[in-house]
Amino acid sequence: MSESDGQSGLGEIVEDHLLDGRLTLRQPRKGHRAGSDAILLAAALPQLGAGSLIDMGAGVGTVGLAAALAQPELKVTLLERDPELAALAAQNAALNGMAQRVGIVAGDVTAGASTLSALGLKPASFDAVAMNPPFYPPGETRASPTPNRRAAHVAEGGLAPWLKTARRLLRPGGLVAIIHRAEALPELLADLGTGFGGLSIRPIHGFAERPAIRVIVSGVLNGRKPAELLPAFIINGADGRLTPESDAVHRGRAAIG
Repeated sequence: MSESDGQSGLGEIVEDHLLDGRLTLRQPRKGHRAGSDAILLAAALPQLGAGSLIDMGAGVGTVGLAAALAQPELKVTLLERDPELAALAAQNAALNGMAQRVGIVAGDVTAGASTLSALGLKPASFDAVAMNPPFYPPGETRASPTPNRRAAHVAEGGLAPWLKTARRLLRPGGLVAIIHRAEALPELLADLGTGFGGLSIRPIHGFAERPAIRVIVSGVLNGRKPAELLPAFIINGADGRLTPESDAVHRGRAAIG
């Protein structure tokens, strides 16, 4: 990690390197920062070829940029409501040589159709949506005093408005992929029941002998296939180190297949 002299409403901005140093991210030193959730979600996305992906609630762009790194033909849009985070996402796209195929939109995921269209986000214009949304309803967790961390963790309106936007932006047969807390799975499945089918559920365990801490759930717009429960992905071995599969994913050398 190398420090930057820049200051903003986000506080000190630093430069970090993920995926074996192949992904450079400028991000706030304090508050919500890029981590395993974003890397795991990007690694769980299917191969989209020259298709289009929108990373909703992108922050500094970790999910979308990691996906673009793994899929060199992919066109990516990063949607982020905080203008300072959106500006960092734009810087990160340029730092990683992706400015030609990664676009940034400063806007609210939950905005209405006319507002999103005015920002260039037309209905039925994406092949896939990725989201690492705020995990906690207001009052369920102690909110961080750091504004960008609080916004990233506390969901004011739940997941339904995010999925409404996903349904609007996806092309027929398009894919949505979400990482969330494992205990939120019932609510997540209920919300996906409107408009999505062919659900795939992958539990993510910190350790094999412990309960899942995350789930990655994907669904197909108007899909009709039965839901499937995929094999669990284990982050750490009994020795506390990353498993070989997890290490390869965190280095950007493998997908979660």
